[in-house]
Amino acid sequence: MNVMIVDDEPAARRVLREYCARAPDLLLTGEFGDPRKALEAIRRQPPDLLFLDIQMEGMSGLALARELDSHALPLIVFVTAYDHHALEAFEVCATDYLLKPFDEERFARTMDRVRRRAGAGGGSSREQELAQLVERLVRFRGAADARPRIMVESGGSMRMLEVAQVELVEADRNYVKLAVGQDAFHVRSTLAQAEHAVRSEPMLRISRSCLVNVNHLREVSRTPRGDFILVLAGGRTVTSSEGYREAVRSYLSRLRVGMPAGDA
Repeated sequence: MNVMIVDDEPAARRVLREYCARAPDLLLTGEFGDPRKALEAIRRQPPDLLFLDIQMEGMSGLALARELDSHALPLIVFVTAYDHHALEAFEVCATDYLLKPFDEERFARTMDRVRRRAGAGGGSSREQELAQLVERLVRFRGAADARPRIMVESGGSMRMLEVAQVELVEADRNYVKLAVGQDAFHVRSTLAQAEHAVRSEPMLRISRSCLVNVNHLREVSRTPRGDFILVLAGGRTVTSSEGYREAVRSYLSRLRVGMPAGDA
């Protein structure tokens, strides 16, 4: 089977690419992080099997699925970080899914079902199943988006983090560090990409290379030169830079109740 992978997370694409390479009947013909470019490629040469991430920047997997030609519809395996409640939508049809993070055993079970479906044919029923699934997932989307999650590598495996858990995002050369309590995860990404991924949280930029989740802010003090020292719930301490001092002061002032003695 000719296979395409569409997922805007490089780590997720790598895992799928490696698993597909170990399956002798799968030939990877395309891999895309940009869903719009993927849609163009699918229209030019539809694959037999499409691994499609649901939540992507710019165009969701659901929107992409709606744009597919019903007369050349591939088998679709949705790759998703939705929680188990939203996955009830998959129980009503034969369309398969992979819940991030997944291992090779789960991938193999999914491929067994995909091969059986490929042998059974049924293009018109496949179109009907997809339409029904997309409709249900759209309804579940609000609940799933209320708890957005991101996937990171940890010790050679993949781990899901709830965005609300992320206390700190900090650039570190070609990587970005995500701090969750005492744990730190390094992701090959730009700070701008990471900032977009955690946009559901109130992130305060305290320097060119550091963002703080204000929901995890526990203590604030000042250095002799006036920069802000921020202590986070997990115990990490970071200091604002001079260039962002006024922006941090302005943000924090909006959180204050009353005026301490001597500040009037």
